[in-house]
Amino acid sequence: MTRPIHLEPTAELASRVLLPGDPGRALLLAQALLDRPKMFNHNRGLWGYSGRGPDGEPLTVQSTGMGGPSAAIVISELADLGAQRLIRVGTCGSISPDLVLGELLIATRAIAGDGTSRALGAGEGASATPELLADVTAAAGDGARSGIVASTDLFYDERPESEREWWHAGAVALEMETATLFALAHTRGLAAASVLLVTDEILPVRKRIDADALRAGEHRMGELAVRALARQPEPGVV
Repeated sequence: MTRPIHLEPTAELASRVLLPGDPGRALLLAQALLDRPKMFNHNRGLWGYSGRGPDGEPLTVQSTGMGGPSAAIVISELADLGAQRLIRVGTCGSISPDLVLGELLIATRAIAGDGTSRALGAGEGASATPELLADVTAAAGDGARSGIVASTDLFYDERPESEREWWHAGAVALEMETATLFALAHTRGLAAASVLLVTDEILPVRKRIDADALRAGEHRMGELAVRALARQPEPGVV
C-alpha cells in the first residue's frame, strides 16, 4: 500500500465511502447518517468521518474538495487505504428544462470535459459501475432521475455557447468531479456511482436553490446513497 500524503487517517476507513465535494456537507452527512462519527481526516481542510451507517455497518464520509485534480488525489489515497465502493454525493447545474432545482440526478455516464479524467484515460467519457448504478437506481425508486452529466474544469464558464454544446452532446447537467471518479474506478477496480443534487438551473435562465431546500436535498441525497450502499453486492463483485 502506498502511504497517503494528503489524507492523515485518525480513524478506521470503511470500505464503503460517500464522497461529497464540500467539507461542510461531509460534516452535515456525518452528523445525519453516522452513529458515533469519528474524524477520519482533517488534513488540508478535507474533512472526513467514519462511523456506523444506518444499517449498522462501517461507513466513511470523505470530502474531495473542488474539481477533478483534488478528487483524484483523495480517491486514489482512499483506494490505497482499502476503499472499495464509493458514491459521489455532490451538486450539479441543470441544462435540461426537465431537470429542476431540488431534484436528485443519478449520473449514468460522465462526458470528460475536464483534464483530469482524460489524463486518467477516460477518453470521451466514463460510466458508473453497472452493479452499483443498479443498486442506486433501485434504492431511488421514483425519487431520482437518471442521465448523462458533463464534468468540466470551470465552475464559472464565460463562454455563452458552452452549456448548449454540452446539451447537444447529451448531457442534462454540469458538474466537476464525476468523470474523475468513474475513470479512477475503472483503472483501480473500484465500484463507483454518483448522485447529484440540482442546486442551479443554468438553462434556459440561471436560478439558484435556497438554503433550506439545499439542506433538505443534501439529506435526501445522503439517505439515498446509504440505502444503495446497504444493498449487498453480487458474489465476485467489488
